[in-house]
Amino acid sequence: MNQLPLISTTDAINPVFMFIFGACLILLLGITVTMVTFVVRYHRSRSPEPTSNASGNFWLEVVWIVLPTLLVLAMFYYGWTGYLTLRTVPKGAMEVTATARQWSWTFTYANGTTSPKLYVAVGTPVRVELVSEDVIHGFYLPAFRVKRDIVPGMKNYAWFVATEPGSYDLFCSQYCGTGHSAMITTVEALSEEKFAAFLNQNAAKKEGAGHELLEKHGCLGCHSLDGTPKVGPTLKGLWGSSVTVVTGGAERTVTVDEEYLRRSIREPNADIVKGFPPIMPTLVLKNDEIRDIIEYLKGLK
Repeated sequence: MNQLPLISTTDAINPVFMFIFGACLILLLGITVTMVTFVVRYHRSRSPEPTSNASGNFWLEVVWIVLPTLLVLAMFYYGWTGYLTLRTVPKGAMEVTATARQWSWTFTYANGTTSPKLYVAVGTPVRVELVSEDVIHGFYLPAFRVKRDIVPGMKNYAWFVATEPGSYDLFCSQYCGTGHSAMITTVEALSEEKFAAFLNQNAAKKEGAGHELLEKHGCLGCHSLDGTPKVGPTLKGLWGSSVTVVTGGAERTVTVDEEYLRRSIREPNADIVKGFPPIMPTLVLKNDEIRDIIEYLKGLK
């Protein structure tokens, strides 16, 4: 098994959070107790007239200046060391490119494998190159305390390491359009053996070129293959079915055939399926790529 780094992103963030939370809790309790004590001790019924003539207290002023200063410096120190950990990628980290678009994710590995989910090996640090094809997105992994903005044209990255097998949520943390809430996927942490099997799968295991193109261009982020409704209509059983579409503000019923699918891919917002928003981005595909997608959809019963 790969050697885990001395500190992970989770180990870097959790102590800082607990330190700041603990300091705030102590201050809250201290201020509250002092306030209640003063209210009771110096209530008008007990002390109707002021009895103190003190104009100041040197040591009290030193305490309330020095202690907060030390506390803030400690917060800065722990925050800075945690930030350095988040930006320092361990040696030997596996590299993956995360491509964000409205409103889906595509993850590309060094051998060319692509997936709408981020598959990683347990115990192996992962460096994720962040790329946006359109607007600002956010790469947010709550389980690993990682959040980085993905700005078009700007190079950025994040890293993390999964210490236990499991499925972890991955969100877009920036409002990127009407389909933002559906831009959700997962990090699948697998054993080294299972991850190697995933990484070395060939094109046949990806159910053909059509399926691979749907993954590559983020179509599966908005369209399901199993009948589940998402941002867009499901692709299961689409071929040959009759659907109601809105064209130029008027409703009409069409049969899904090759002509309809080609038009939907090249002009995605020309015929909007009733009940769904007109938010599909325009894809620039070659004729043979469109043919592969259509052939794949024909068999998706």
